[in-house]
Amino acid sequence: MTQPLFLSSVFQEKIWGGNHLKDFGYTLPSDHIGEYWAISAHPNGVSTIKNGAFAGQTLDVLYQQHRDLFGDSKKEVFPLLTKILDANDWLSVQVHPDDAYGLAHEGELGKTECWYIIAAEPDAEIIYGHQAKDKAELRAMIESGEWDQLLTKVKVKAGDFFYVPSGTMHAIGKGILILETQQSSDTTYRVYDFDRKDDHGQLRELHIDKSVDVLTFGAPANTVPVVTETAHLVTTSYVSNDFFTVEKWDISGPVSFVKTAPYTLCSVLAGQGTLSVDGESYPVKKGDHFILTSDIENWQFEGELTLIASHDGE
Repeated sequence: MTQPLFLSSVFQEKIWGGNHLKDFGYTLPSDHIGEYWAISAHPNGVSTIKNGAFAGQTLDVLYQQHRDLFGDSKKEVFPLLTKILDANDWLSVQVHPDDAYGLAHEGELGKTECWYIIAAEPDAEIIYGHQAKDKAELRAMIESGEWDQLLTKVKVKAGDFFYVPSGTMHAIGKGILILETQQSSDTTYRVYDFDRKDDHGQLRELHIDKSVDVLTFGAPANTVPVVTETAHLVTTSYVSNDFFTVEKWDISGPVSFVKTAPYTLCSVLAGQGTLSVDGESYPVKKGDHFILTSDIENWQFEGELTLIASHDGE
């Protein structure tokens, strides 16, 4: 029988993590959980199928053995990764390479990503871009520690969205909860880490040369959301490009969908209801993550739900 793939996944402990992910109904292994790799086939944190014929199978193996469920994708690895991040403190100031640099230097894809702000404390900020005009000025400002002059800070609130292409200087600030959609990569170059020390009293490694290699110049170009409304559904389209398409579905009653992409990744951020596929109904609630595979031609939601939905950019 045609079924959505519900997933269980992996928590990542981080020096900047907290315990706010318990609000999604998760049982946390510590009070310093920074990330939940909710839909992932990356080797550093692989999701497991919870239901149906593939229960117990990991997503990476399923992708390799059943490409028919993923539009017969020719991509070598499952291309996307969905995370929820809890920033109980500032993340490091960082940058990610593009595919060419990442494959040449790290043996994996580069990392273009985007953020939906689930929650934010009053006056919470992110770093989104920098002020240097060229590589010489960039390196000079980094080496002299002119962080206040170099880094561009932006205040954020719940419901904001930011597109973060490879090459963008960025950092998530304290008191922010984010859903991140990204390429399936774990390559990060740290530019600055606020002189923090790890559990062993050591400063965390920085990657200045590689950061200068890949950082882009000029203000980041964020996307402009497009909102459409139909009966019981408000769709907010945030970004659609070669990497991914990402949108938000605010559902307030019975809504029917018809497949428009080979497969769709779904994360429930709020509410509860039911998902119906091929005559079978599944309860869905805040904190659930699932994939609507290629054999699912249409589906229905009912209830009060907010979801982030994404698919590969092809």
